[in-house]
Amino acid sequence: MIKEYLDIIKKLPLFYGINEEEILCMLQCLTPKIQSFNKNECIVNSGESIYRFGIILEGEATILKENSEGDRVIISVVKKGDLFGEMLVFSSRKMWPVSVRVQKFCKVLFLTNSDLIARCEKMCPWHTTMLQNFIKLISDKALVLNKKVEYLSIKSIRGKLASYLLDQYQYQNTKNNIIILPLKRNDLAEFLNVSRPSLSRELCEMRDEGIIDFHLSTFKIKDIEALRSYCD
Repeated sequence: MIKEYLDIIKKLPLFYGINEEEILCMLQCLTPKIQSFNKNECIVNSGESIYRFGIILEGEATILKENSEGDRVIISVVKKGDLFGEMLVFSSRKMWPVSVRVQKFCKVLFLTNSDLIARCEKMCPWHTTMLQNFIKLISDKALVLNKKVEYLSIKSIRGKLASYLLDQYQYQNTKNNIIILPLKRNDLAEFLNVSRPSLSRELCEMRDEGIIDFHLSTFKIKDIEALRSYCD
């Protein structure tokens, strides 16, 4: 089954600089496991033991934090090619602090933490390359989490939305001011830690003021300077 997904796996940032033949040899050392998950199924539940991390080969999932009252805060969305749980590989924590729930049917490649960290008995030179890639991925993820904290620190809903939309604009590097949001309305409200009605009301007001336009997840930024003014 690994060979079936080799075209996806070899393009993953985790395996940059490693050729196809080397990846196949490496995966034999890493004892990979591929599992399928249906929509709304939990890939990982908060409180489970930490012993592996995952790579999304197909589909989409959300990483979320739930409290005792059942309220959820979405931390991030992971799609094809994204990793989850990698931030915990070197952690002293013994249990997952978050849950990972399927948005769209998923196939996940799991790698065991101990296999990643341990020195390969065959002294494979590409193992070092993979570890270097892995450290870079963790650093990039830390920057994303820092951005999440930035959104939560903004008091106004409009400020949160303006900052989020501008970040998506820069990330997607669009030339026509049209962006596709990766989150649906409910998920975006949870991600920004605001109520869904308040979020929808603010979006409609920004549309009526000629700052943005939107249909479902497709947004057009009509007045980028106005957006920037709410981030000051």
